[in-house]
Amino acid sequence: MRQFLLKGAMATLLAAALATGAAAQTKTEIELFFPVPVDGKLARDMTTMIKEFNEKHPDIVATPVYTGSYDETLIKTRAAIKAGKPPAAVIMSANFLTDLVIEGEIAAFDDLIQASGKTNDQFMAQFFPALHANAIVDRKVYGVPFHNSTPLLYYNVDHFREAGLDPDNPPKNWQELIAAAKKLTKREGDRVTRWGIMAPSNYDYGGWILQALVMSNGGRWFNEEYGGEVYYDTPSMLGAMTFWSDLVHKHKVHPAGEQKGPGVSTSFLSGQSAMMLLSTGSLTHIRDNAKFPYKVAFVPMNVRNAVPIGGASLVQPKGLDEAKRKAGWTLITWMTAPEKSGWWSRATGYFAPNKGAYELAEMKEFLAKNPDARIAIEQLAYAKPWFATYKTVAVRKAIEDELQAVLSGKKQPKEAVAAAQKAADEILRPYVEQTALKLPATN
Repeated sequence: MRQFLLKGAMATLLAAALATGAAAQTKTEIELFFPVPVDGKLARDMTTMIKEFNEKHPDIVATPVYTGSYDETLIKTRAAIKAGKPPAAVIMSANFLTDLVIEGEIAAFDDLIQASGKTNDQFMAQFFPALHANAIVDRKVYGVPFHNSTPLLYYNVDHFREAGLDPDNPPKNWQELIAAAKKLTKREGDRVTRWGIMAPSNYDYGGWILQALVMSNGGRWFNEEYGGEVYYDTPSMLGAMTFWSDLVHKHKVHPAGEQKGPGVSTSFLSGQSAMMLLSTGSLTHIRDNAKFPYKVAFVPMNVRNAVPIGGASLVQPKGLDEAKRKAGWTLITWMTAPEKSGWWSRATGYFAPNKGAYELAEMKEFLAKNPDARIAIEQLAYAKPWFATYKTVAVRKAIEDELQAVLSGKKQPKEAVAAAQKAADEILRPYVEQTALKLPATN
């Protein structure tokens, strides 16, 4: 009898083990590629978010994979696609979508949106309108806004008071910015001990800040309707480049040469810079580490208030099997719903792209305690699309190379914008010629 019972118990345990194994095999395993392009603890925050997702979705196992900068994430995603192992979701720089669509590397979400019972317009209506142009290409939805940003002017309140400036009345235009930066810059002989203003000019960041200056100077960076045209050799670009150059070489209120984003924030936090132009994505890092009172304001304008949208959207590469694609979509919609969109905003400093996040009690309470987080939302009224073209990275680098040469004193702005236009046109030429062949014949 004992042997019989023992055999029965073993059979039961074996059956349970087999059932557990079968259940485990039904789980869909997916990867999420994510970059950390700004300051702070984003990697830890992402781990926390995905852990919660896995707990709430026992049929899916999502693994976050840190992929470096935005540019590095693009490279690694393309490598994974070529290797036949695409991730089910990627937090991709929003301005890369046009190029990814042109190259046929990402899938539209239209069928998944329709399966959820919504039209594309209904689905996108949950996100701020300023984000739509960097998520929709040829009327198809290729990106779901996840974390987004605009540039901001950060400034040290104590430094303002010390210089006789009103911290409740920050510079609103370029002339006021120059005047304030002159008063804020401190020197001991020939050595600068505090810069009046700093801005990042490294690859990716520099182009974004330069676009903000071009737009606030009344100009356009690119053709928003066509991926083969940029406007580098224009009066508005020349004016923006000259303004930045003058901060360095004429007014001597900004350090010369390439400035990297982390170095700019470090200088601000250490008191070596009184003002800086930096992403809203750095807000939490500044808030957590500043040992002094600070405030943020709109990017000062010349002709108009205008800033480019920045940040990232969630995309899906082509080549996924149906199970992984659906599991990836489940992750994407969960991450971009109001509750998690708001949580991510509070954790990181990016503004929440889902408008519904701001209707939640916890978000209202957060904004009441942290009014600096309101400025990016208010600036959305003046936000425009981030530059997005064929071969975006190379086309962007064409102007960034010239910007860095100007800030280093190796070139004059007029020479630089002409060289950038020539280089960009050459990069864009294959796409321009390809699309020209598709134009209808004319008599």
